[in-house]
Amino acid sequence: MALERITVLGAGSWGTTFAKVLADAGREVTVWARRADVADEITVRHTNSAYLPGVRLPDGLSATADAGRALAGAEAVVLAVPSQSLRDNLTRWRELVPDGAVLVSLAKGVELGSLKRMSQVVGEIVDMPADDVVVVSGPNLAREIAEEQPAAAVLACADHDRAVAVQQAGSTPYFRPYTNTDVVGCELAGACKNVIALSCGMAAGLGFGANTVATLITRGLAETARLGTALGADALTFAGLAGVGDLVATCSSPLSRNRTFGERVGSGETIEQARAAQGGQVAEGVTSCRSIRELARGAGVDMPLTEAMHRVCHEGADPATVGAELLGRARKHEWS
Repeated sequence: MALERITVLGAGSWGTTFAKVLADAGREVTVWARRADVADEITVRHTNSAYLPGVRLPDGLSATADAGRALAGAEAVVLAVPSQSLRDNLTRWRELVPDGAVLVSLAKGVELGSLKRMSQVVGEIVDMPADDVVVVSGPNLAREIAEEQPAAAVLACADHDRAVAVQQAGSTPYFRPYTNTDVVGCELAGACKNVIALSCGMAAGLGFGANTVATLITRGLAETARLGTALGADALTFAGLAGVGDLVATCSSPLSRNRTFGERVGSGETIEQARAAQGGQVAEGVTSCRSIRELARGAGVDMPLTEAMHRVCHEGADPATVGAELLGRARKHEWS
């Protein structure tokens, strides 16, 4: 299955970066942008200054604000919109998606209300098996990849041939994608890491150092793996790029929107102030902690960090107080 004509729906930082990767790999790529001025800038000036200032995009990469035009003849469609807006956007686009196109999801989250993973949402909207959706995960800090710093990713799909097709379409000297068939594990790892990154940012904002952050990363990984395995994921996935790889990058880098958001809150800003300071960039973990919390409760899984982030982001709790309560929890064996 060779994929040559690819459409990326979404011109944010990660959507534009992934489009660049595909174009650098020799594919014919069209980006759909919500705003016509952004589409014109990508096509004419080969930049996207709103999301990737200073990055030169490939000359062959084009963009349009017309979804029908963007999707015409596409052999693969990459969905690069935030997780909580995926359903509404894809509902508008579904009649335009060419029959037989491979669908690829870049979104990392669990949908509010339905508690569905993104591949499940895609499958429901376009009436196709969720197992046929290819999910991209791993340490995907867009700016670094756009600058062609070496990076790897995971392409997860139960239909391995589809994952291999996307792997072949998106391999470059600086971007190395691996395949995986554990969609559940990869998607849950990608959603949960945003919540854990909030906690690491808050710890940094409170003035704590590397030991604290390392503790949060490790215990966050433990609760993510508990949820994943309870829902049918392979435990090994959480030791890989989609698990610990994505978690370390998102929890450690100032390029991470979720970590930065958490640091603002830990430093004393309100949720509203931190949100306004993001400048239109979405911190997915703020919303995802609600849906992941409900998913965990329904599965009977203990996720104390997720519960803590929900309290801070949606119940007005003070980060320092919540942190002290986490440390005061009952002692137990590490693997219990």
